[in-house]
Amino acid sequence: MANTMNAQCQSCRYFDTHKAAQSTGHSGDEGLCRFNPPVTQPGPQEHGLWPVVSASDWCGHYSPEMMAGE
Repeated sequence: MANTMNAQCQSCRYFDTHKAAQSTGHSGDEGLCRFNPPVTQPGPQEHGLWPVVSASDWCGHYSPEMMAGE
């Protein structure tokens, strides 16, 4: 079992720190989780949203192959 320091979102290749993620009014360590597709919205005219996660969050999808790098 991986420890939560290795499994943090900031270490994941699917963690997106793009500036657009920061324009949502959240604090500085958030980013977008690009592992799964965007979450749909209730209205047909609404855009799907990528989940906003903290750099220190972690999830059950962690594996060494998903580590950032390369």
